[in-house]
Amino acid sequence: MPRITKVYTRTGDDGTTALGGGQRLPKDALRIESYGTVDELSSQIGVALASGVDESLAASLLEIQNELFHLGSDLCILEEDKERLPVPRIEPHHVEALERVMDRLNEDLGPLANFILPGGTLAAAQLHVARTVCRRAERLVVGLAREEPVGACAVRYLNRLSDTLFVMARYQNWVSGSADVLWDSRR
Repeated sequence: MPRITKVYTRTGDDGTTALGGGQRLPKDALRIESYGTVDELSSQIGVALASGVDESLAASLLEIQNELFHLGSDLCILEEDKERLPVPRIEPHHVEALERVMDRLNEDLGPLANFILPGGTLAAAQLHVARTVCRRAERLVVGLAREEPVGACAVRYLNRLSDTLFVMARYQNWVSGSADVLWDSRR
């Protein structure tokens, strides 16, 4: 567990930042963009929690925030350094847990008959914002994976998480008695 005694180091003043293995990269490097967007996603989920999501979603969202820190550590250590520097990673059981959450929530939701627009309750709308940030993180990690190795489950987790956040947004509207906002393709 890291012990942080000082928030500023001044080492990033030159536009670089350190990976967990000590390598320095430009702050706009794809790897940094990837785990920075994962951090942004966790913050968006924090806003969803603060906006009053239903308590039936809160525990799962807190677990997801913790898993996003796993993903951040997974991405900030190069694959070749992971044997020397074991860190929490995203594993198949994390993906499977998301699938179980979706299956549980979908039991109460009717089938989707139309595309929906982000909206309804504030909490549902915020879950949609988190979903779109998750999709951006996924696109970045896919791009990174084309250039260099990343954790085996990173992309799959983000793909499943965006689906989970979508289902959670629908569930939040349903449990709040608010209808999903349907896309009108004829307007």
